[in-house]
Amino acid sequence: MDLHSGIPFWRLRDGLLGTFPSLHRDLTTDVAVIGAGMTGALIAYELSRAGVDVVVLDREDVASGSSAASSGLLLYDTDSSLQQLNRTIGPLNAARVYKLGLNAIDRIDSICTALGDSCGFTRRSSLYLASSRSSLRGLRQEYNLRHELGLPVEWLTRADFAPAYTFNAAGAIRAYGTAEVNSYRLTYRLLEAAAAAGARVFDRTTVTRLQRDRGGTHLEIAGGHTVRASRVILASGYEAALMLRRRTGKLTSTWLFASEPLESFDGWSDRCLIWETARPYLYLRTTDDGRLLAGGEDEPGAFTHRSRRRFDRKIARLLTRASRMFPRMRLEVAYSWAGTFATSEDGLPFIGTVPEHPGVWFALAYGGNGITFSMIAANLLRDACLGQENDDARIFRFNR
Repeated sequence: MDLHSGIPFWRLRDGLLGTFPSLHRDLTTDVAVIGAGMTGALIAYELSRAGVDVVVLDREDVASGSSAASSGLLLYDTDSSLQQLNRTIGPLNAARVYKLGLNAIDRIDSICTALGDSCGFTRRSSLYLASSRSSLRGLRQEYNLRHELGLPVEWLTRADFAPAYTFNAAGAIRAYGTAEVNSYRLTYRLLEAAAAAGARVFDRTTVTRLQRDRGGTHLEIAGGHTVRASRVILASGYEAALMLRRRTGKLTSTWLFASEPLESFDGWSDRCLIWETARPYLYLRTTDDGRLLAGGEDEPGAFTHRSRRRFDRKIARLLTRASRMFPRMRLEVAYSWAGTFATSEDGLPFIGTVPEHPGVWFALAYGGNGITFSMIAANLLRDACLGQENDDARIFRFNR
């Protein structure tokens, strides 16, 4: 599946950060992870550090799919509000999801420190803006719920914007504990660290068939080789969902641009992450080399972003919106791209097994904060492979 159009900024700026071989021999392993993007890399990192023998396989180059196109916003908010989750999965589970998101961001912070490469990880507060006065009441109720749970949030009124920002809103939730990261670079560094801990990583290696028997699963590889694994984890994103009988989410196209470097962020001095209550929502952040990154204008469809005319129109709209919010900045588009992401009905990822594929675990980190969900998946699947009970697994299972 073609997951993006154009060339994402991160791949152009950082280039080829490392190389991994393709598979040319038969292998046996405890766990085979299919997918070498962010989700697969985090899983391989956690498993290899826990002493599990891991083989990672990807038919494309490492980090060349959604991980390269990601905006890199690390939010613990889900695409479904806390109010919505209360209704769909219950208040206790909803609260746990948000707290797991906070823990996941903390874990990514500690991983970047351990890697010796920040991978652009920077702590930023986030602003969740009321897009209109009609959305203000619901957003205030959302704030009250989060505040009651002890989440690190504060409420901003219209008057609070003027001293700090050149844009305004009827109200907003400021959240702490959020961050930004370069997901492309982080994926490479995770896989390198996993390899140093004993994992074997192969890209440009296509798995053509999975065959289960009493001893485990045989993975047939294009070219005639096989990998025998006790357990298989599918972390190949939206392509893995094609193996499922049930529909797990809908695919959507989103558009992004990175500006030319800016001398200052006049009207946005704290460089917080920004998103809004409108759907689809605009999202903004800055980069570690002084650029503004804006995204949004989402439309249904996995391949909607392929239209060049639509692509140009979407980027122009994003530039116009960002320029209106920050009139003191001279914004010029330096890089632009588009990508595909998936959302589930309740805004949560799917992590677990299904009856039609025994011995196979799925890690589908759906949603606008897929990196955070990937970290949660890595923790849950590490525990599963080690035979350790983790009560949080029930929240993200397929039959929830």
